[in-house]
Amino acid sequence: MTSNHKVKYGNYLRTVITVMDFVVINILFWITTMLNPEIAAAHNIRIIWLLLNISYFPAMYWLVRIHNQCTIYMNHVVLSAIQAVGIHALFFLSMLAFLSVTVIPWYAYLEFYGMCMAGLPLWWIVSRLIIKHIRRHGHNFNRVVIVGSNATALRLAEEMASDVGFGYRLMGFFDDDISVAQPALGKYLGPVDELDAYVRDNEVDEVYYTISGSREKPLHAAIKAADDCVAQFFYVPQIPRTISHAFELNHIGRVPVLTIRRNPLKNVFNRAAKRAFDISFSSIVLLFSPIVFIPVAVAIKLSSPGPVFFRQKRTGYRGKDFYCWKFRTMRVNAKADVQQAQKNDPRKTRIGEILRHTSIDELPQFINVFLGDMSVVGPRPHMLKHTADYSKIIDKYMVRHMVKPGITGWAQVNGYRGLTEQLWQMERRVEYDVWYIENWSFLLDLKIIVRTVVNAVKGESNAF
Repeated sequence: MTSNHKVKYGNYLRTVITVMDFVVINILFWITTMLNPEIAAAHNIRIIWLLLNISYFPAMYWLVRIHNQCTIYMNHVVLSAIQAVGIHALFFLSMLAFLSVTVIPWYAYLEFYGMCMAGLPLWWIVSRLIIKHIRRHGHNFNRVVIVGSNATALRLAEEMASDVGFGYRLMGFFDDDISVAQPALGKYLGPVDELDAYVRDNEVDEVYYTISGSREKPLHAAIKAADDCVAQFFYVPQIPRTISHAFELNHIGRVPVLTIRRNPLKNVFNRAAKRAFDISFSSIVLLFSPIVFIPVAVAIKLSSPGPVFFRQKRTGYRGKDFYCWKFRTMRVNAKADVQQAQKNDPRKTRIGEILRHTSIDELPQFINVFLGDMSVVGPRPHMLKHTADYSKIIDKYMVRHMVKPGITGWAQVNGYRGLTEQLWQMERRVEYDVWYIENWSFLLDLKIIVRTVVNAVKGESNAF
């Protein structure tokens, strides 16, 4: 199959998938009209159908990213679908209002866009599985060569080969340093000055350059070879494994600069959305809190002398201390600020055992959320002693304070909550916290909240 045929084949697949996007949208709207006969009977139904399809063109910006990427995670597919549906709704409703088309009842919009939220991601996931199936059978692939045979080149080759469905066919490596190039998976093709002829003769689609940018001669030769043969050129920076893969590319003037730690919550709109959710969610909880707070307070007072609430200084956003509120689950003791609760801790009261096992003791922290010291979801705040101790011995420990601490978090729903008797337990907790910070999304927060509720209903073995 020639390169031109492959390009046409790939474009044909993308065209079919894009057309199917319109088919899915129209099928879902047809179902909506079947559920609401007054829409189908409207005199201007043709205009509505036309506007429905026109409104999808602005949303196709998100489709280009989904349909053109070889490797993409399913949660990104869902997020892009929600963004596309939101853009469609904005344009569709705006044009209906502008043209005074009001035949559609409000609940029909909810039905239609509710089905879109489920139908589009499902179709996109199915379409990607179809493409992967086609690629695994030897079609719709890109011929690839890598310039360089260093650690970065080998890591890139491993990722490309990890799933045939990604559509990469690695032809081999070019490198002037033969002594380094020999171990390159047995696919050494020659020095860089032979790249041009190889790309031309073998219809290579993509050239990946992994040698240090300080060596300008091979870089210039690789770029020229790719340009002359109409192949795509990619520059792969030599980034060690110790640096997170979630870095961002920025610029200072015309100089590219890599930010090694991605933090979506640095975006003002993301922070505003998360804070708005925190205020709304905590307000609702606190509004109905007397239903739980009053009987719990009575039970605590009857179980042992002391206050109803336990207030403790913990490390918060950007390392600043704040007072974290909880229901008191222990007898008043001098070790509360330095010693974690253990499985059969004699300091705990009988009601305290129940409150801890069901996580009800954490409910007063919605006061912290409402005041802005905490978020509903985020890394759990630690005692000051833990921060002082672990920040000295655990790499990236303080990174977890780049966002507000949460009532629940990614580490907790993955089983890392409660007592940390061994160092590796806290290391894993920090690892999950850092991953959450670098991969934050509103959908991820909702997922964590749902899993937290499910775990609380089931009861957790680590909650003591």
